[in-house]
Parts: sequence; C-alpha cells; structure tokens
Amino acid sequence: MSDNYDLKDINRKISAMILPVAIEGVLQMTAGLVMMGMIGRIDVIAVSALGISLRITQTVWALFKGITTGASVYVAQYFGAKEYGKMKHVIQQTVMSTIILVIILQALIYIYSPALLGIFDPSAELLEKAIIYIRTVSFGLPFLAIMLVIGGSLQGMGNAKTPMMITMIMNIVNIAVGYVLIFGKFGFEPMGIKGAAIATASSQFTAAVLGLYVLLSRNGVLHSYLNKSFFSIDMPQIRAIYRVGLPSSMESMFWQIAAIILTRAILTYGETAFAAHQLGMQAESISYMPATGFSIAATAFIGQALGANDKKLAKIYLRQIFKGSIAITAISVIILVGFPKSMMSLLTDNLEVIRLGSIYLMLMGIVQIPQNASNVLMGAMRGAGYTNIPMIVAGTGLWGIRVPFTLAVVYLFKFPITAIWVVMSIDLAFRFLFNLVLYNRKNIYDKTMI
Repeated sequence: MSDNYDLKDINRKISAMILPVAIEGVLQMTAGLVMMGMIGRIDVIAVSALGISLRITQTVWALFKGITTGASVYVAQYFGAKEYGKMKHVIQQTVMSTIILVIILQALIYIYSPALLGIFDPSAELLEKAIIYIRTVSFGLPFLAIMLVIGGSLQGMGNAKTPMMITMIMNIVNIAVGYVLIFGKFGFEPMGIKGAAIATASSQFTAAVLGLYVLLSRNGVLHSYLNKSFFSIDMPQIRAIYRVGLPSSMESMFWQIAAIILTRAILTYGETAFAAHQLGMQAESISYMPATGFSIAATAFIGQALGANDKKLAKIYLRQIFKGSIAITAISVIILVGFPKSMMSLLTDNLEVIRLGSIYLMLMGIVQIPQNASNVLMGAMRGAGYTNIPMIVAGTGLWGIRVPFTLAVVYLFKFPITAIWVVMSIDLAFRFLFNLVLYNRKNIYDKTMI
C-alpha cells in the first residue's frame, strides 16, 4: 500500500505533529498534577470545590473545543487543497464569533454560579468555596476560548510546535502564580482556592495574548486582516463552521452533562471518596493527555490528505498513527496498573484517598488501550468531516451505559464507589467496539471536501 510513498517522510511529519502535541499534553498534565497537589494540601473541601466547579467550566470548554474542531477540519482541508484565502477567513470568523459567544457565557456563569453549583447539592462550606473559585476563574474563560481556537487552527495547518510553546509558558505562569497565591509567598497573604483560580485565569490570559500575537504579527496568518475587516462577521461562514463543529461540541457536552449527574452520585459517598475520584482522574491524565496528540494528528493529516484528494495517503497516515498510539499507551498502562499508589501519593498524603484512588487507576489502566484507540478512529472520522459519528458513539456510551448503570449501582443496589469505576471501564470498552464497527461501515476516504 505504501510503495509510492516515503514512509520515513510520513512518520517524520506525524512525529513533528505528535511530539509537540504530546509534550503540550504532558505540560498540561504536569501543571494539573502540581496544581492539584497544592490544592490537595489545603484540605478535602478545596479539592471538592475545584471538582464541582470544573463540571461547569468544562462545559464551556467542551462547547468551544467542538467549535475549534469544526475550524480545524476546515483549516486542514483548505490547507491540503492550498486554498489559503479561504483558510484564513475560517480562522478569522471563528475567532470573532468565539469572542462574542464566550463573553455572554462568562457573564451568565458569574451571575448564576450559586444556582449552577447548587445542582450538586453541596454542603454550605463546599458551596461557599466553590462559588469563590468559579466566579474568579470565570474571568479566564474568554481567554481560554481564544486559546483553543488559535491552537486548533495552527494544528490544522500542521503547526503543533507553536501551541506547545504557548502552553509551556501558560503552565509556568499557572504554577508560579498558584504557588505564590495559594500558600502566600513573597509577602502575599495565603489565598487558598481563590489563589488557584487567579493563577488559572492569569495563565489563560497570557496564552490568549501570545496566541493573538502569533496570528496578527507581521508573519502571522491573519496579519492581512489587521484592520477593520478583522471585526467583520460572515454569518454563512460561521454557520458552516458551527455545523461541522457543534457535533463535536455535543460529544464533549454529553460527557459534561453526564459528569454533573455522576458527580452528584459520587458525592453521596462523601467528600473523601469524591476527592479520590477527582485526584484519580488527574493522575490518569498521564495516559490520555499525551495520547490526545494522535487523535489531533489523525484529524489534521487525514483532513489534509482528503483535501488534496489523496485517499491512499490518508489510509497510510491512519495506519502509522494507530501504531504509534498503541505503543505510547502501553507505557502508560504499565505505570497506572503497576504503580497506582505512587501516582496517588504525588497528589495527596491522605491514606484513604490514596487507597481508593489506586483502585480507580488500576481499573482505568486496563481500558486505556481501547480508549486511546477509539480516540484515533474518532480523529480520523472528524478529519473526513464525519463529526457526527463521534457524537453518536459518545452519546450512546454515556446515556446507554455509564449514566443509567451508575445511577443503578448507587441508588438502587447501593454498591461501593468502585462499582461506578467498573461501569466506566465497560463504557470505554463498548465505545471502542462501536467506533470500530462504524469506521468499517463508513468509507471515510470517499468523503468529499466539506
């Protein structure tokens, strides 16, 4: 199949995309581990406040991550077809529409945060701390959305190095400001959970400013738009981007809505169990954060190959990306299954949290290979413009397996929290099989340009 193609060159291009994205993921994971480790040493209430607040802010992230996917697919296909003018217009319209939408959402979250957090039925102390955190961190949401759009657009062109550098600077700011403000260093008063929120918002602001500079500087993609045309709105183009991107938004938002229901269920086991779940997810990111690069690479390179009308190249890209993903995931499986207590000990010194979190990590470690293989298949289908298929798979897994069976084991059978994690594992295995069936049924390589 690859006789007419230089596999070394293909692997070099894949590595040039995956390595920066993987490093970006590791940077985000490391910063998350460090921040969670600092918050975990405040108290269990602080960890839980962060956990329920994230369920709200991650819903906003999910919306704009999906919109970014729509832009990335267009950018990749136009880049492959050498339609650079259309590509630039897509990026400009995505940035403008994102800014308008996210400002509205930020205001709503700030005003209605008590009601939104009240969904989880938290204790009075937990609600108080969560309101402080989410209102403070909400000021970073506009910058988060801008950062997502810029990073996704650059990756669609095959440039993963610039987003990686921006992420590195963002995480350095997050950790440094967090350390100073959480614990009160260099003359500052200890601010606890509010300090963590200020650090997060500050780092997102830094990343957005750097990203806009990259786009609008003299050598930037949008430098020619650096006039009144930058603020123009093209509604047909925005609708087209959102039509492709919103299924990916719905895919992520299915998870966020389900996570709200599941979080409330997990909180019935107490704040120690919830902290174990939250810290376990953070430790698990050692696997899925680096593996995200393979999914992004599949979207970008398959989109570019199909934009250039080269179906054979698209197939080769997917095969090589799939091999790399399995190899990297195997390493993380060894860490999660073999050393779960060591991973949890990095985040907390609470022995019960470590014990419970270790069980979570071992169960999730077992299903990392099917989980990350699914992500590669979904990335490939997105690159071809089939953004609705990952949404269907996610919706079926969450609402057909994870949510109903979790509610049953919690409220009907009253099983321990480990039963929830078993259900999650079954859901991830099912999604891989469902993705594989749909991929084999859909000939994504005959999909015309979007």
